[in-house]
Amino acid sequence: MSLEITRLKFGQTDFDSQLDSMLAWESVSDKKVNQIVDDVIEQVRARGDAALIEFTNRFDRMQATHMAELEVSQTRLLQALENLPLDQRTALETAAQRISAYHERQKSESWRYTEPDGTVLGQQVTPMDRVGIYVPGGKAAYPSSVLMNALPAKVAGVQEIIMVVPTPDGVVNELVLAAAALAGVDRVFTLGGAQAVAALAYGTETVPRVDKIVGPGNIFVATAKRAVFGAVGIDMIAGPSEILVICDGQTDPDWIAMDLFSQAEHDEDAQSILICPDASYLDQVVKSIEKLLPTMERSDIISVSLKNRAILIEVADLDEAARLSNRIAPEHLELSIADPEALLPKIRHAGAIFMGRYTAESLGDYCAGPNHVLPTSGTARFSSPLGVYDFQKRSSVIMFSAAGASEMGKVASVLARGESLTAHARSAEYRIIKAD
Repeated sequence: MSLEITRLKFGQTDFDSQLDSMLAWESVSDKKVNQIVDDVIEQVRARGDAALIEFTNRFDRMQATHMAELEVSQTRLLQALENLPLDQRTALETAAQRISAYHERQKSESWRYTEPDGTVLGQQVTPMDRVGIYVPGGKAAYPSSVLMNALPAKVAGVQEIIMVVPTPDGVVNELVLAAAALAGVDRVFTLGGAQAVAALAYGTETVPRVDKIVGPGNIFVATAKRAVFGAVGIDMIAGPSEILVICDGQTDPDWIAMDLFSQAEHDEDAQSILICPDASYLDQVVKSIEKLLPTMERSDIISVSLKNRAILIEVADLDEAARLSNRIAPEHLELSIADPEALLPKIRHAGAIFMGRYTAESLGDYCAGPNHVLPTSGTARFSSPLGVYDFQKRSSVIMFSAAGASEMGKVASVLARGESLTAHARSAEYRIIKAD
């Protein structure tokens, strides 16, 4: 199977413009989508459960008449877990244990210190009360997303986790329900799209309002999350999945081809990039792609993704590869090289870094332990993977002694009067101890 894939050489005349064009992505720019989402949100806010039932029946081809039909009981969740084939249950439990163990290390603790005059300063860390997790349905079901979103919230100490998952045509995925049971999800609603996001953000008669919404979704979900931000917290606006592989030309080219496929099979907009200083090795990978592609179940999706968005880039050396990677700031970065530790200090922007030839990105998707909810579309420059810290809040703790309030009151007075905020100044001055 012959497939045209974009090839670039770092330093060529039009390299910057070509790369920028291939990387360009705006996930929520469609005016029509925004109009649809705004209408759905408005309807859910105004009509609550009635709007949820209407939109669910329309978009997911359901026939619900009451919200009770759109909620999955705890008994049903446990039944799904208990009835799983042994190999699936064991895999799910192993992944859950590893994800929990990793995220336990992320927990922040409250702290305080006392100054010489007795003033106490610190930080109190508390979990959110209630969060909502969105789990995709439809084309594919993702039990791994249930674990990756719910378990960090559990570790953080969130009191209640509400899960929404669309079930088009009433088709329920048993693995997703089992994952919800295993992760300790409190309530599950078979809702999707912008209507599910609106319900979580504002609440209805049945769906409780949450403090934060996390989890991936399609363009309508991403647009809705952006629209409700401010009324509720969100994790991120996610674009298509992406992988960048830096290879020294010594890894089996079949391995690298399959690593590129692992992202391309998500959807047609997914992006796969390979950077290597060996031009002949890039040729070998192309041959592997052409050999292996016909064997893939999702070859049609992979083909479109590779043709439209894949890039093979030749560089001078691995240092140049690292600089280019930092510019791209990929969601997933594989360092498929002999000494990944040597290159790691030069990597500044990446959602997750996979070290060495044996560390396939797909292990991170399911069972390595670190979170697979990662910043996309270059946002790794300023964003981090989903973690326990996303479900914890930090409050400053301030308790002045009389002596401390008196001394700092003088400082605050000067600064407040400099800003013409007299009440601030006088409030601080009342605490100044007057000399006898």
